[in-house]
Amino acid sequence: MNQNMKYFIIFAVLSFLVASPLLISDTAYADKLTDAIAKTPVGTEKGQIDTKAEPGYLGIPGGPKVNLVVAFLWAIWVGWIFSTVGAFGGIMAGVGHITIFKLGAYASSFRESSPMLNKVVTDSIRVSNQFLVGMSALITSIKYYQLGRLVLPLGVALAVGSISGSYLVPLLTAGKVSFKAYQGYFGLFVLVLGCWMLYETTPKGQASKKKAKQAADAFEKTMKEQRAGANVDIKSLGVKVTSFTASKFSFTFYGVEFSFNPLYPVLGGFVIACIASFIGVGGGFLLVPFLTSISGLPMFLAAGTSALAVLIGMITSIFSYLQQGVIVHWSLIGLEMVGIVVGSLVGPMTQKYISDKWLKRLFIFLAFYTGIDYSLRGFFGIRLIG
Repeated sequence: MNQNMKYFIIFAVLSFLVASPLLISDTAYADKLTDAIAKTPVGTEKGQIDTKAEPGYLGIPGGPKVNLVVAFLWAIWVGWIFSTVGAFGGIMAGVGHITIFKLGAYASSFRESSPMLNKVVTDSIRVSNQFLVGMSALITSIKYYQLGRLVLPLGVALAVGSISGSYLVPLLTAGKVSFKAYQGYFGLFVLVLGCWMLYETTPKGQASKKKAKQAADAFEKTMKEQRAGANVDIKSLGVKVTSFTASKFSFTFYGVEFSFNPLYPVLGGFVIACIASFIGVGGGFLLVPFLTSISGLPMFLAAGTSALAVLIGMITSIFSYLQQGVIVHWSLIGLEMVGIVVGSLVGPMTQKYISDKWLKRLFIFLAFYTGIDYSLRGFFGIRLIG
């Protein structure tokens, strides 16, 4: 059994240990939705529930009815962007649920008339985002591992740190966050991240990324040779662990050696999981900068490695939310999961056709586009998009 397979088994056991107590726990689910509807004014005006209207989202009378074709196509996009960039799956899932499906406006309509229903719908959006990211992370992790573009021990270290953060935040915040606050913080975190990634494209930001650039150049050169008809053993050039101790982990990727202290990803995983769980996303949008900045990895490795860490965080966070009685629109999630599978299978195969530089530019563009709009909406009520 090779060393990579050993780490894969360790990760599988870790996932089982995290999921098992959550799956078998005897949790009493209070029907928060029924209580919230009962406390909402009846009528046909904004902020009221028309009891004679057809059921919509979450079965709420008069609730939004999501176009299933649009939902499926958007889920494909979510799966593709997450599996290609290693991030923004949760953010794009959030954009879909909040803006495209108009669930955000619906939740906001109850801000004054029914704060409880406002928070129920907000929590549902948060956990729905994570279901989509969790599925994409599972497929993406397996695919990148097969392609030799996943640093398994690093992903496991990040996952170890994410467990407590992913479980703790839903426990403390479920049912307590209004949609307005959620949207504002959602945008703020994304905007700050975009600024950081933009800084990293400057000469000063690039100064410490020589190894990452060297590895990215070697990978892109090999991909070009392969497309030209050369017979290249891609697997042998992928991630190869050379040493792993309590204080130092080393591996090679396309002939370039990388090393770091395993303690840093454990601590980083905890902080990132806390933020990601709060805003209801996978955390890849923070993990990718962590991997490219702190660990100095090229984008070609960041996508698969971040997906592995996201997966364990999503398992923990989703079940933590469900334990708090958060409601899920299962029929919509089921359809979106199918789209996620399609997009997540295509992403790793198309990533090799996009340069490391353009992957970063795509990341930065999405960060600014989403961050500015949602920050203005949440904190100032100003809409730039939609």
